[in-house]
Amino acid sequence: MQRLRRTMMFVPGNNPAMMADAHIYGPDSIMLDLEDAVTMTEKDAARMLVYNALKSVDYGDTEMVVRINPLNTPYGKKDVEAMVKAGVDVIRMPKTETAEEVREVEREIEKVEKEIGCLGRTKIMAAIESALGVVNAYDIATASPRMMGIALGAEDYSANLKTQRSDSGEELRLARETIIVAARAAGIDAFDTVYSNLNDMDAFRREVEYIKTLGFDGKSIINPRQIEVVNEVFAPTQKAIDKALAILAAIKEAEKKGSGVIAVNGKMVDRPVVIRAQRTIDLAIASGILKEEDI
Repeated sequence: MQRLRRTMMFVPGNNPAMMADAHIYGPDSIMLDLEDAVTMTEKDAARMLVYNALKSVDYGDTEMVVRINPLNTPYGKKDVEAMVKAGVDVIRMPKTETAEEVREVEREIEKVEKEIGCLGRTKIMAAIESALGVVNAYDIATASPRMMGIALGAEDYSANLKTQRSDSGEELRLARETIIVAARAAGIDAFDTVYSNLNDMDAFRREVEYIKTLGFDGKSIINPRQIEVVNEVFAPTQKAIDKALAILAAIKEAEKKGSGVIAVNGKMVDRPVVIRAQRTIDLAIASGILKEEDI
């Protein structure tokens, strides 16, 4: 089953208790933050805390991501070295504006991986948080074979545009659509920005429904309460599941007959339809609606 990334939960890298417990809430990915959540005076201590968490906490199948500080700060290269040695799944780059920035991080990762003998293990994702980053979204998305996704960081992006976040999100529309198109063209995942008003879960649900319609794979979140809402929105309907099961059954039947022609209810089934059907089934399994053994 393809890895699903419906929720990527931010956890401050200077909070050992939150890091130890984050996985029990069931996010698909956890992002331990060494950048914005940590003050300058705590950077080195937070790096050690995150390193120890990755080495000692059993996060199970949860994808572990660490947002590092930029390489042009005194902390970025130290962050990369420590996190790669700790075995992190993904390095998340903040405020990414060019493909060369991605390649710089890639070179730092490779340097450490060669040292410890695990070349190619660590993936990269990039947060796009400025107008220049949006303009260069496709170049960023294709800058390295390690890239697994790009994400929108709305607060910095809005400030860079000299505007403010609104309830409608109209100021983010171009950035969201550009990031989706760039990610799909590059064959990687796309993540929407956080929604910080925890007192308005109805508005949060509407935003999740909207970004799902746009085509995002998932949403960055800041609180465990948001996980259930995202999972409910991304869960497929029974009608969609039944259709997907029929398509997969038709594929198996065609394979048995040695036929390259697949049809369901008299309609030809092409590759995009098959891809959508498989994702529907993956979401249904992740949502607990189906079990793998029942497929």
